[in-house]
Amino acid sequence: MASLNAKPGTVDEYLAKVPEKTRAALEKLRLAIRAAAPQAEEIISYQIPTYKYFGPLVHFVARKDYCSFIVTSRPVLETFKSELKPSDVSGTTIHFPPENPLPAALVRKIVKARIAENEKNKTSKKGKTK
Repeated sequence: MASLNAKPGTVDEYLAKVPEKTRAALEKLRLAIRAAAPQAEEIISYQIPTYKYFGPLVHFVARKDYCSFIVTSRPVLETFKSELKPSDVSGTTIHFPPENPLPAALVRKIVKARIAENEKNKTSKKGKTK
């Protein structure tokens, strides 16, 4: 049996270590990300769930009292500023309590905007790949 302190190798292993109420919120977030970006690679990077598509796309993380959805793009977050008003946004990260998860429709829009941004950056940096 793996140690509770062992680093997760998969998103499933990561989520298995998260308290139930937080896990439910992050599983909803994961489903919305995967629905918007089925082509994205799902990995653990920096010990947190990460989605890659022509570079980093988005990440999420569980904290003691909140969850974070890391978008990695200030311009994308700026685009959705009005829809994010009830959320705590810091830099490129959206923080939310597990009992009030981000709306799946908003997550899908943000992820699709990140896909478009990464695809645009890929074409302007010829020779780069997934």
